[in-house]
Amino acid sequence: MSRTLTVAAAQLGPIQRAEGRNSAIARMVRLMERAQARGAELVVFPELALTTFFPRHYLENRAEADLWFETSLPSNETAPLFDAARRLNLSFHLGYAERTPDGHHYNTAVLVNPAGQIMLKYRKVHLPGHAEFDPKRAVQHLEKRYFEVGNLGFPVIRAPLGHLDGVNTGMMICNDRRWPESWRVLGLQSVELVMLGYNTPSLNQAASGFEAPHLRVFHSHLSIQAGAYQNATFAVAVAKAGTEDGNELFGHSIIVNPQGEIIAQATTWDDELIVADCNLEQCQLGRTTIFAFDKHRRPEAYTAITAQTGAADPPVWTPG
Repeated sequence: MSRTLTVAAAQLGPIQRAEGRNSAIARMVRLMERAQARGAELVVFPELALTTFFPRHYLENRAEADLWFETSLPSNETAPLFDAARRLNLSFHLGYAERTPDGHHYNTAVLVNPAGQIMLKYRKVHLPGHAEFDPKRAVQHLEKRYFEVGNLGFPVIRAPLGHLDGVNTGMMICNDRRWPESWRVLGLQSVELVMLGYNTPSLNQAASGFEAPHLRVFHSHLSIQAGAYQNATFAVAVAKAGTEDGNELFGHSIIVNPQGEIIAQATTWDDELIVADCNLEQCQLGRTTIFAFDKHRRPEAYTAITAQTGAADPPVWTPG
């Protein structure tokens, strides 16, 4: 029996620092209209979809960065997204910078239904980069300066999406995709659809070594395809792309099936829509055979995963 959800990954071209939210949101509404015309029931937008990727900019006064954060959803500026969802009968995923009423700052994503209700919220756990200005870096990566580590874990909910009464849905953001633990925690909750937004530069700007640009895309796709396969889930990974504030973001948004195959891929650095029919019944093969967790997992052998953070040196072999 088919349980097919038509999903649109709405890649965004660059959003410059000088570009206002109104401009970005108008572009997003146009993508939603195109998605509805192509039969989509869910639209997935990238990480920090409302603004430029501001962690590349160092502000000595941390509070000056609050202009990039949202204090409520919907707000007057973001209301057009919610209005479009209602008008077009679409659910949507939105990545944004969140400032809570008590002054906390998170890199956040939400899943919103056509009625404008937030069904699921996630806050990014694996923050890359650094907290202070690094003179060795040509471009800063200050996520640890502007965001706190997410405090919601990796939740999954069963929620109505499109014409389906219930879809096991989870989220992660950008760097989370590179950590197998993120995927496995979602997989242990029988996730069927993972939504993932990212803003990833084409060059690794760290001063510690060289990573060839073509490997940046390869490593991103490798992580997503492996995570989807090893946890028998669909994944919708959506990027910001193009040259933003003088820095290139590699795009390459993809939709992946539970076998780890890319079934749709963006091919530009602009606003681009890719659409795929996701038959969620395809999740059953993996989770009832090779990845039947209840039969094959051995958590007693994995204690190091949660007992330590940094790698430890192994014992040194000596002749008996």
